[in-house]
Amino acid sequence: MSAATPLLEVRALSKSFPGVRALDRVSLTLHRGELLAVVGENGAGKSTLMKVLAGIQSPDSGEIFIEGAPVRLDTVQRATTHGIALIHQELNLAENLDVAANIFLGREPRKFGFIDGGKLRADAGALLQRLGMTISPSTGLHSLAIGHRQMIEIAKALSKNARILIMDEPTSSLSSRETEQLFRVIGELKSAGVSIIYISHHMSEVRALADRVTVLRDGKNAGELQRGEISHDRLVRLMVGRDLAKGAREDSAPTGEIVLDVDGVVTDAYPAERTDLQVRTGEIVAIAGLVGAGRTELLETLFGVRRRLGGTVRVGGQVLRGASPREAVSAGLALAPEDRKRCGLVLDMFLRENLSLVAAADDARFGFLNQRRERGRSIELTEQLGIRARGPKQVVKFLSGGNQQKVVLGKWLALQPRVLMLDEPTRGIDVGAKDEIYKLMRRLAGEGVGLIFASSELEEILLVADRVLVMHEGRIAGELSRAEMDEEAIMRLATGGAVAGAGVA
Repeated sequence: MSAATPLLEVRALSKSFPGVRALDRVSLTLHRGELLAVVGENGAGKSTLMKVLAGIQSPDSGEIFIEGAPVRLDTVQRATTHGIALIHQELNLAENLDVAANIFLGREPRKFGFIDGGKLRADAGALLQRLGMTISPSTGLHSLAIGHRQMIEIAKALSKNARILIMDEPTSSLSSRETEQLFRVIGELKSAGVSIIYISHHMSEVRALADRVTVLRDGKNAGELQRGEISHDRLVRLMVGRDLAKGAREDSAPTGEIVLDVDGVVTDAYPAERTDLQVRTGEIVAIAGLVGAGRTELLETLFGVRRRLGGTVRVGGQVLRGASPREAVSAGLALAPEDRKRCGLVLDMFLRENLSLVAAADDARFGFLNQRRERGRSIELTEQLGIRARGPKQVVKFLSGGNQQKVVLGKWLALQPRVLMLDEPTRGIDVGAKDEIYKLMRRLAGEGVGLIFASSELEEILLVADRVLVMHEGRIAGELSRAEMDEEAIMRLATGGAVAGAGVA
């Protein structure tokens, strides 16, 4: 193979599903030791393209070349033979097995016809060490947090000695420290000649890592940028075909009375820590912190999903006993969870049914659901939130991530909550959908709703929040006003340091 011959070349690839043309004559090239970022809004065709390259789906037309030779990637095994490995965004691991068994599942080293447990654990341990992980290969997967599971998925792909590594949102569940470690590994892989296709909605990651960027829009090539040409504005313009609203909130929004009052709350995750916080009507409060800081556990405890070990929660002056989410909902408290597919939606149900999940009792009459009212509400919320779907009977699992998140929010807005809690509200969605979620949050605040959201994205916090509470190891390490918050101050508190002038709960 000459230096000018791409390691991978895709020519005019097309793929259709019933009623949807996912890929329309898409082309790209990838060179040895190069990191090519593939970006685009949800529904742009990125995932379909990666599944074709990984042998999960077959294209309708087009050609694929490896080192200048045409290849057929019609099975995962054939793609693996050609050195292609895909790290899925949705984790594909077995909870009943340990770490080592997950990494080498189906490819276990054998000795005299039996699995060689010693070599299995030794090889897995070497991969974990390469990724900077200190956990034992014998650790049960069920005991690991989602961030660690993501790193196990990466180790699994590296174990295949891939020369073309496809990473689909690999940092979506990683802490900043784990992300830095991954970036170091990516640099080492590139130096060793491994080529990487990197899919991410994080523009900062793309700018930091990419040698080139291929942009997809509506299943077609929208443009390509060389490293020196990559900027946030140029990427967004190619992705969505328009400029997005710019600028963070310079001043805190006017706020009213205290609508959420948390006094000395103790979670089961950090029983030695007490949490105090308040949210006012019309206010957007962010909760920042590293993975494992206790953000999700706090929100779930306030909502009644987790048992509250102590303290008091008041919504609009009403004391919550903390017995169940039903009590929280009745008081006007709502929670949009981090894992929308598992905890926020019923994926096989229709759009209209999902939008009515928590308001179903209002639609019932004499024990029967008022389908006319349900349909009317779904149409109203679909229009209000700009949900892009074929109609009320669109099955939710076929919607893009951004539209699924709007459905999660829509089901709560049907109840007109007093306080809306959001856990990672834009996780795994594209920049265009993020912009729409941010506008919705600001609109709700303007209507007097109190919002509190947990986020791992500092850029998001700085863009949206009036105040930020920073958590470290289960406690609120400090509070920053709109004027005080910046990335350095937030990260110093998140890692256990102090910030001059920051309030401490």
